[in-house]
Amino acid sequence: MLDRLQAVEERYEKLNQLLMDPDVVNDPKKLREYSKEQSELQETVEVYREYKSVKEQIDDAKAMLEEKLDAEMREMVKEELADLQKREEELVERLKVLLLPKDPNDDKNVIMEIRGAAGGEEAALFAADLYRMYSRYAEDKGWKTEVMEANSTGTGGYKEIIFMITGKGAYSRLKYESGAHRVQRVPETESGGRIHTSTATVACLPEAEEVEVEIHEKDIRVDTFASSGPGGQSVNTTMSAVRLTHIPTGIVVSCQDEKSQIKNKEKAMKVLRARIYDKYQQEAQAEYDQTRKMAVGTGDRSERIRTYNFPQNRVTDHRIGLTIQKLDQILEGKLDEIIDALIMEDQAKKLEQAGE
Repeated sequence: MLDRLQAVEERYEKLNQLLMDPDVVNDPKKLREYSKEQSELQETVEVYREYKSVKEQIDDAKAMLEEKLDAEMREMVKEELADLQKREEELVERLKVLLLPKDPNDDKNVIMEIRGAAGGEEAALFAADLYRMYSRYAEDKGWKTEVMEANSTGTGGYKEIIFMITGKGAYSRLKYESGAHRVQRVPETESGGRIHTSTATVACLPEAEEVEVEIHEKDIRVDTFASSGPGGQSVNTTMSAVRLTHIPTGIVVSCQDEKSQIKNKEKAMKVLRARIYDKYQQEAQAEYDQTRKMAVGTGDRSERIRTYNFPQNRVTDHRIGLTIQKLDQILEGKLDEIIDALIMEDQAKKLEQAGE
């Protein structure tokens, strides 16, 4: 581990030199590439340097204990040594996590797709609750949310809503949200006060760059049609809505959220690119999972991952057995407690696999 950390520090120093090189400064592509790499290594280097400093202080404290000291001074040095050794253990654990292979998608923007599933109108209303929850979470993080496509119901729910969350590290936090979410509550239309169970599905896809997914024009069929739903005079009169079909994979994406056909096509292409990228990733993950135990968040998209119980103000994440009596706060976007627990569990499993 120490050899790897030393190599990381040397690479970090090399990048510092490169970023001052006039040839690099005048090359935007190289400047961006090296700056990104340096930023990714910075935390590891800072923790490693603190670790080395603590190790030196431990050696100094042990050397002092070899000397002739009065009782009071010896006790002080022993206390300091115990604190330093505790800190050393913490830093070693942190460094193990920092050296785990990083998900290349972690810093990407996210395209989220929420669909009402079992439960009819109540499922559509729950889909709207989930959209609001993620929007609030993004707002708290300083991220930007943009609706790509929405198929709403007359009562404020969504049969389907697709939106992008733009912000550094968005995927690293939200990638564990993919799966089936279940709600248990008394619908407003239920006169007898009976609790109903409904579900909505969430798919969290990393935004794919053009260089990552090559899509040929000949592989796409483009259909235009009149948009439907609220939108004023242009609805049902202009052919602004766009449907893209990727012939090799059969993936279909529609977008009618904008009044401009060009803008709708741009949004649809972003979603199409993300879905194709995700399809290839899922196929690669399926091969990997045949030989290795799955980590948190890489399971079947149809897997039930979480239950939101309104009568008991309770949220349970079934993957890690976490139950929190703060449903009202979580629906307001206070998701960090759950997401932090999922990340810790994921890291623990990866450390266990690394040990094997």
